[in-house]
Amino acid sequence: MVAPLLVFSPQPSTLALLMPLEEYLANAGCLRQLKRLEDKDRLVDDILMFQVIHRVRGPFERFRDGLRTLGVLDKIQAHPESFRPLLCWSPSILTADLIDTLFTIHLSPVGSNKRNAEEIGTKKLGMILAFATGASTVPAIGFSPQPSVEFLHHEAGSGTPSKFPKANTCINCLKLPLHTSYKDFQEHMDFALGNTHGFGIA
Repeated sequence: MVAPLLVFSPQPSTLALLMPLEEYLANAGCLRQLKRLEDKDRLVDDILMFQVIHRVRGPFERFRDGLRTLGVLDKIQAHPESFRPLLCWSPSILTADLIDTLFTIHLSPVGSNKRNAEEIGTKKLGMILAFATGASTVPAIGFSPQPSVEFLHHEAGSGTPSKFPKANTCINCLKLPLHTSYKDFQEHMDFALGNTHGFGIA
């Protein structure tokens, strides 16, 4: 026999468990006794109705009234497609200039050998947004943290540096290898990107 999801009873232990939810359920209009397993479906429906519709109805209606007062609502209803770019988000078309503005490049100190190698490499970087962030389009609210680029150097005692790019999508960081020729850089970048699956879905 399957036990009910929630059972209201006068026992102090049960009431103590329900107290954190009591205020929320009361505000949502869902505070009632649950005596049967089937009652949980009605509770879920009521909570969804509250969260999706009733909870935002007040702010939405005030927003609508404000637009009506200024005469904007009539224009929106008469020309919905003209207002769509202003009121509805849509993925932007990725361009080299757009991706260039998204990343902050962290360079080594000026005058160092690392900086000289990086300044040569930055002219040849192929910025791939999905590889670095896991997102194939720029989100409506942008990225947090801001995407960045770092370089993979050979450190003493660390062995041979990676020839392939790396990415940390948790912090939107793209780590690029340094090659002496563009052909080597391109081949290793293409290989890494071509064998990385599962990105671009977020």
